[in-house]
Amino acid sequence: MTDAGPGLRRDARPALQFPPGFLWGAATAAYQVEGAAHEGGRTDSIWDAFARVPGAVVDGHDGEVACDQYHRLADDVALMAELNIASYRFSTSWARVRPDGGAVNPVGVDYYSRLVDELLGRGITPWLTLYHWDLPQRLEERGGWANRDTAYLFAEYAITMHEALGDRVDVWTTMNEPWCSALLGYSAGIHAPGRQSRPDGLAAAHHLMLGHGLAVTELRSRAPRANLGITLNLNVTDPVDPGDAGDVDAARRIDGQLNRLFLDPLLRGSYPADVLDDVAELGLLTHVKDGDLAIIAAPIDSLGVNYYHGIAVSYRPAPGTPTGEAPVDRPTSTPYPAADGVHTHPRGLPVTAMGWEIQPDGLTRLLGRLQEEYTGPAGVALYVTENGAAFDDDADATGFVQDDGRLEFIDAHLRAMHAAIENGVDLRGYFAWSLLDNFEWAWGYHQRFGVVRVDFDSQVRTPKASARWYAGVAGHNVLPARELARPS
Repeated sequence: MTDAGPGLRRDARPALQFPPGFLWGAATAAYQVEGAAHEGGRTDSIWDAFARVPGAVVDGHDGEVACDQYHRLADDVALMAELNIASYRFSTSWARVRPDGGAVNPVGVDYYSRLVDELLGRGITPWLTLYHWDLPQRLEERGGWANRDTAYLFAEYAITMHEALGDRVDVWTTMNEPWCSALLGYSAGIHAPGRQSRPDGLAAAHHLMLGHGLAVTELRSRAPRANLGITLNLNVTDPVDPGDAGDVDAARRIDGQLNRLFLDPLLRGSYPADVLDDVAELGLLTHVKDGDLAIIAAPIDSLGVNYYHGIAVSYRPAPGTPTGEAPVDRPTSTPYPAADGVHTHPRGLPVTAMGWEIQPDGLTRLLGRLQEEYTGPAGVALYVTENGAAFDDDADATGFVQDDGRLEFIDAHLRAMHAAIENGVDLRGYFAWSLLDNFEWAWGYHQRFGVVRVDFDSQVRTPKASARWYAGVAGHNVLPARELARPS
């Protein structure tokens, strides 16, 4: 660190070499980018139905067109190649492949077959996620993920996709962020399908993980050498006062109901005892049948980690907030089934346009914990499968965005990852979220996470400064030296 003038200091960051073969990718999800929501035999998913509920999505936005990748497949893959993207993490739409959860739709399957062929033709590894939140609406009408039958239907869908693509796709992720599907969708009601039932959220959590295990078992029997895994959104939860027993317990509860509720059955074959105690009155164990936990704990090869921010929590409201203000997240719709009386506290860190604190060191700590407590003992490799930030992009007359905030965010998190690797973490790849500005769920098109700008009127794609910079990182496997002027 050196002086950079009055009131400023120069923050010098060295160039960092990543291990040989480190995988550089970008990610999207079907409903967020494909569009063609009712073309080619596709029927409603829960997100199509949810977006029609007044007030559910900002300004009534929906994924009917999104980024129109369904019709712009070849151009988008060419753009990935231009940006040195070595792997594209995409999801397939259950509602496109097996509309209404029923018979196989050959037109829908063909779309993904063409996508895979286009990727392979450009030397890009397809990284296929089977479920990124778009359950067929007809299955929701039969109980959705709160219905155990859905887990078995998911395994059938996984078989369909492997029969179609297994000769060309070697990497399979079953679920993306089951915490969001279960607890934002069924407990909090702020994601599709919009239910507000804590018991339903826990039932959905268990059945999602059961569906994961059933799918892994089917895929493993067909492709013993395939790379099979799941992606979880994980967090670092700190007590505001580590010396206060109430704050420590608040952090324990959030960690349990966000991280360990999924990590423990997946990699230890059991639910955490303290979490079971916390949710004892909500019926989770009534859904756990003999053999379920062994199915959920079927061996996997990789764990995807989606990391955006950490949080600090207390049993006391933050100063300046009304007594009795909401538990974590929204006032009447907390996703945590047993965290009443837990409050987030701002720490004075910079925030993104989502209001999320920027905490790169949390990623180093998270990866270290996973290696030590979960993936290392299980022999499971780690990948950061989503990481990125929404900012208020300001495009110039050509559509270009000088998104220094996003570039800085990614740079800082890549350095945090490198620190974890230096500490012995078996981390093998990174996927920027997202390749494209897209439909950002309940925020509609108001939050832009893409390294590539999308003009949603013209559908023109324009790589932002972060995309050009990331292309250099991916192309050389080196994080370049960086100097920043910061307030002293």
